[in-house]
Amino acid sequence: MKATILIYRNFKSLLTFAFLMLTLSLVQNALFAQNQSAVKGKVKNENGEALSYVSVLVKDTPQGTVTDTDGFFQISNLKKGSYRLVFSHVGYITQEIDIQLYEQQILTISEVVLINNEDNLLEFTVSDNRINPFDGKESEYAARMPLDNLENPQVYNVVTKELMKDQLIVGFDDALKNAPGVHKLWSSTGRGGDGAGYYSMRGFSVQPRLMNGIAGISNGSPDPANLEAIETIKGPSGTLFGGSLVSFGGLINVVTKKPFEDFGGEASITTGSYGLSRITADVNTPIDQKGKAHFRVNTAYHQEKSFQDAGFRKSFFVAPSLSYQVNDRLSFNINTEIFDSESTNPLMLFLNRSRELLVRTPKDLGVGYNRSFTSDDITIKTPTVNIYGQANYKISNKWLSQTNVSRSVRQANGYYQYVMFIQPGDSLLNRYISLQNSTNIVTDIQQNFIGDFKISGMRNRLVAGIDIFHNQTFNNNSAYILFDTVSTARIDPRYTQLTRTAVDARLAQNPNPAKNETNIYTYSAYFSDVLNITERLMTMFSLRIDRFVSEGTYNQITDITSGAYNQTALSPKLGAVYQILNKKASLFGNYMNGFQNVAPTTQPDGTIDVFDPQHANQWEVGLKTELFDGRVTGNISYYDIYVKNVTRPDPDRVGFTVQDGNISSKGIEAELIANPISGLNIIAGYGYNQSKNDRTAENINGRRPVAAGPEHLANFWISYRFDHSKLKGFGLGTGANFASENLITNSSATGTFALPAYKVLGATLFYDSHAYRLGLKVDNLTNQEYWGGWTTVEPQMPRRLLATLAMKF
Repeated sequence: MKATILIYRNFKSLLTFAFLMLTLSLVQNALFAQNQSAVKGKVKNENGEALSYVSVLVKDTPQGTVTDTDGFFQISNLKKGSYRLVFSHVGYITQEIDIQLYEQQILTISEVVLINNEDNLLEFTVSDNRINPFDGKESEYAARMPLDNLENPQVYNVVTKELMKDQLIVGFDDALKNAPGVHKLWSSTGRGGDGAGYYSMRGFSVQPRLMNGIAGISNGSPDPANLEAIETIKGPSGTLFGGSLVSFGGLINVVTKKPFEDFGGEASITTGSYGLSRITADVNTPIDQKGKAHFRVNTAYHQEKSFQDAGFRKSFFVAPSLSYQVNDRLSFNINTEIFDSESTNPLMLFLNRSRELLVRTPKDLGVGYNRSFTSDDITIKTPTVNIYGQANYKISNKWLSQTNVSRSVRQANGYYQYVMFIQPGDSLLNRYISLQNSTNIVTDIQQNFIGDFKISGMRNRLVAGIDIFHNQTFNNNSAYILFDTVSTARIDPRYTQLTRTAVDARLAQNPNPAKNETNIYTYSAYFSDVLNITERLMTMFSLRIDRFVSEGTYNQITDITSGAYNQTALSPKLGAVYQILNKKASLFGNYMNGFQNVAPTTQPDGTIDVFDPQHANQWEVGLKTELFDGRVTGNISYYDIYVKNVTRPDPDRVGFTVQDGNISSKGIEAELIANPISGLNIIAGYGYNQSKNDRTAENINGRRPVAAGPEHLANFWISYRFDHSKLKGFGLGTGANFASENLITNSSATGTFALPAYKVLGATLFYDSHAYRLGLKVDNLTNQEYWGGWTTVEPQMPRRLLATLAMKF
């Protein structure tokens, strides 16, 4: 309750601030508009019918609008001068018109006619000239077909590159703070198999394991330099995405930057607290005279030290991409990401999981906020290569063939270290270390056929596809060894004795690393059909069949393969959408399914029990809006997820495992993205989650799962850029993230350990022109001490100052 009140009070203050900024901005614009010009007109099709929701943009400016239901538009607050208006609409050829405005003139364009272009019905274009720069709902991946947000019965949130630039984002974790209901559980550890960061979403843990809608994995953290957007697609999504890369709470899809038609780019340098140095470059160019081939490369070098007494991270990243339009039917896109990183492990204090804890909060632990319990030569490297290719072939005006191929190679080389409270008293830390040497190779091949056609006069939009997935792991990791035990309550001379030389000597006493290989295959077929019963009423029916084949783990030392098994899963998805205001507001509902494969278990009596896949079913209802010509978008929904076939210890037979458990998770999520006036952008999100172990292990039954994160999460960001007057180009932004208390340990054996609620503020100041951009940012403005974790306690970044200079060309 205290956390809820805290969130409410802080939101009330920030909303008051937002209202004041909005009022001042409206006054300024009203005064300024007295000397401004405007352009207005009407847009029709070839038959003379008015076209609504046509995008009308003033090229190379942030100004624009969309036509109303009668086809009319008006753009005000324009200075005198020459402009080019761009008119675009799905299914029509884009048209550009040059105009000349004089002071205090209202120019009327009598009629703009857009020509029908049926060839474009199956294309999905993401525009950089959005009226609302923080709104990126034009996802081609959420439904695997061209489907507007208001037509999609599933909730998804998008963090755009414009928002990341506005906030001077230099890390993936910071970017995800803008996604409603998403909370970081673990920082990236770099360890083999699951070294990427972990996040909670709708009560379940998830990692970023998709790139452009297909497998794209890493043991590190994705670099923001190549991010067009980050999509968080909510709820169990097994029907379209399978079970190997997603969780029951949803998935994280990284959308990479693609080549565009013109020459251009940007180079930037960022410096900041704790030795942060970052250099990035983004260059795009045509590579043939006919304009069919385009090349783009993004690169970044990043280095920073820890705010603690030891620790650092440095990385190099380069991402070349190529697009080639062979003819009007066939096109290719190829993207490659090469990432190399070296870092120490972030401090995560693992709590004891088997006995009663003597302390209940991070403050009670008495561990100094700036202590790392590591040294700068205990590092791990995570080289990663992701290759993605796509071929699109227009079979006809109604059908498109899309082939996607990806290959990811990730490694973990070096020392993975963690510390844990094992001894009685919770004042001594055991330091454990493993020498990691693992390679993971993932190959994903996907063939989709996408159609847009009518049956009995009703429109159908269909995707049908197959997916072949192969996950191969080579593991040569050492065992975890106990290096030493150090005190957290006093100065301990052993604290600084952790060195690479000492670790190597200790590892040499345990010279038998694991040597094994694992191969997993998944073969899937799926389809999803959206049927327009009327123009406003749509239904969705989707189904997937998934065949999982694990060849087991081959031990090279013993020459024995164990753990092989096969499973088949069916995953349906149903949805309905009714647009209560045509193309402005939609009521939606969905029933979605997700699944995870479960290996057989050898029971104490020697029998082998073959289990079924776990299944999660979600019911969700909500409202989506795109109001005021797209300047205000939002959604609010209630969801209820029920997981069945959970394995748990048999309460009647010691040591046996049964599969009759279940977990429930329900909650509310909301998001608002607004651009009420030119230059003012607002994004806000809220998530409430109530999760429960209904029937699992006896010591956690009836309790909140530790992977669920805080019950309440909220995010807020407001930014204003002056587009007129002597302050043109200047801007400022501020925002906050809130989280309620987080139970990171919660069992009858240990009791509860709670990370306290927190609010973290940030602010930016910038100047943005057509040639360059200057920016300043303060993270954690009030220098709040706060913690994250998942059965662990991880101190988070204190106050940090960043400065950046970007040159555009």
